[in-house]
Amino acid sequence: MNAAEIHIPRKLTNQLLHLAQLSPDFEVCGLVSSHNGVPSRCYPVANCAEHPEQRFLLDAKQQIAAMADMRERGEQLFAIYHSHPSAPAQPSSHDVELAAYPEALYLIISLNTKGILEMRGFKIKQQAAVEIPLVMND
Repeated sequence: MNAAEIHIPRKLTNQLLHLAQLSPDFEVCGLVSSHNGVPSRCYPVANCAEHPEQRFLLDAKQQIAAMADMRERGEQLFAIYHSHPSAPAQPSSHDVELAAYPEALYLIISLNTKGILEMRGFKIKQQAAVEIPLVMND
């Protein structure tokens, strides 16, 4: 996934933004799979962080189940997403520190500005985050 930009289907983008809006006070999180390199499916995973209003921690059992489902469907892990209810759509130091999948895209959805949703993508490797432009397509 070394593209200059990442194309994400509009339907999937809308689903991710909707999930974030359903929980405006707590970070939502989950996985996005791809099929043949194209982002295809969203797997919401419970946030089991001690302070879900400020952090996210994927529930281990649900994450394992989602990854097993991906394998059964012939899909691969494409992205890990989470929302920031009151912060910009950029990785926090905590997000960078705990990033464990360097091959995955990290999608961050911000609800920071009333009435405006923002989603940005980052590759996080070796404690450094690099933004990857996102393009919605149909």
